[in-house]
Amino acid sequence: MRFTVKDTLTEEEIQKGLRAVIKDGLASRAMITLTGGVFLVAFALKLGASNKVIGLLAGIPPLMQLVQIPAIYLVEKYGVRRAICVYASLLSRIFWLLIALIPFFFTAQAGLTLLIVALLLHTALAAISNTSWNSWMRDLVPQEQLGAFFSRRMSSTMALGIVLYLTAGFGIDYWRKLFPEYELYAYSILFSLGFLAGMIGIYFISTIPEPRMVQVEKKTSFLKSVLLPFKDKNFKNLIIFLGSWNFAVNLAAPFFTVYMLKRLQLNISFIIGLTVLSQVMNLIFLRIWGRLSDRFSNKSVLAVSAPIFMVCIFLWTFTTLPEKHVLTIPLLIILHIFMGISTAGVTLASGNIGLKLAPKGEATAYLAVNSLINSLAAGIAPILGGHFADFFAEREFSMILKWKSPITEVTFQTLDFQQWDFFFFFAFLIGLYSIHRLAMVKEAGEVEDRIIIQELICEVRRPLRNLSSVGGLRQMVQFFSQLLSV
Repeated sequence: MRFTVKDTLTEEEIQKGLRAVIKDGLASRAMITLTGGVFLVAFALKLGASNKVIGLLAGIPPLMQLVQIPAIYLVEKYGVRRAICVYASLLSRIFWLLIALIPFFFTAQAGLTLLIVALLLHTALAAISNTSWNSWMRDLVPQEQLGAFFSRRMSSTMALGIVLYLTAGFGIDYWRKLFPEYELYAYSILFSLGFLAGMIGIYFISTIPEPRMVQVEKKTSFLKSVLLPFKDKNFKNLIIFLGSWNFAVNLAAPFFTVYMLKRLQLNISFIIGLTVLSQVMNLIFLRIWGRLSDRFSNKSVLAVSAPIFMVCIFLWTFTTLPEKHVLTIPLLIILHIFMGISTAGVTLASGNIGLKLAPKGEATAYLAVNSLINSLAAGIAPILGGHFADFFAEREFSMILKWKSPITEVTFQTLDFQQWDFFFFFAFLIGLYSIHRLAMVKEAGEVEDRIIIQELICEVRRPLRNLSSVGGLRQMVQFFSQLLSV
């Protein structure tokens, strides 16, 4: 395939390209849904993965973003971002077909080794693709539409992901009932379907037009271009915030599934139901956060959504006291609701703020270095968690309140940390530090937190107020129609 680069794009070409970006997002979301998350963890556990291996599997994707360093050089030297993105994505996604074949040709031990190697190569090649993609999108998407466009893209892909997630989850359970001794083959089917969806995504990527990279007047050396973001005080503050944030989140989040499967003894269907609930809330609030980020700033959205997510991580420690209790399930439901709401804001704003603060002409280096630091933090955190999981399994920290009177004695278990609870608490503390670092980032349009909270409440109240009317029902139909129309 030959890919041309154009000096200027017409409005028609830009709009056609944006539609292709959304279509690729749908296909890529299908691939990610069918090959990651609960399904990948469950597949690894069936192969006999330990806590260390689970931590390694969670750490490999972000750590492989180190490959973005040579990828910057590749993009800057040749300037053909679409070609690099297509070929790197093609090679990357082929490995899911190899992973799908593990149950047919390999023992559990050999299959686990192959899974690690294949995931490593898959994510390394995907990192090269992401480097060219970020720079490409920086020049393609109009700056004034960043929030609205990517919230629409994320909403559309999230809607598809929810449907596929539920379908695949029930499919796994149905397969297990019919063929309990062949459970691994069910995951092979999912991974194969994910591979096909990935190939469809590559076709759409190949149809997106590419504007020529902006040439800076003074060429800097490769090493200087990598160090440049650290000399930009504001962007350096952004890097510190996002780096510490990703470390905090990935110290806890990769083990939520393991925690629910092993400690809470929940079945996969229920875990998928909680995940879908979180994704539905994510879907509902994506456009709300998108409008707020365009109207005010990405930092303002982060200043509200990030603390909500950190509080949710801390509250995971109360799902056992020290074992499951009557409020465990209600608390999990509430946590997944608010995690979905907050994740929508954090994901959208953290991605867009980097695009917005990166100078034109130097976006490749800025965004790649930002991604590199985030990936190091996100990769190291779960690996540390996996290695220390067994250590903390033998430790416990508890606090008890006791009321004693001449007639009776009452004891309240107020706190009980065991194994993963320690990671949730440490993640919460590091998250508080990252929110402190966010205050040092400057972005045009930022406002006080209370204004965003007020606007958020108004955005939520408006559809609820109109829900019982015919107009409200019509708005709901139009909303879901827009999600499906790409």
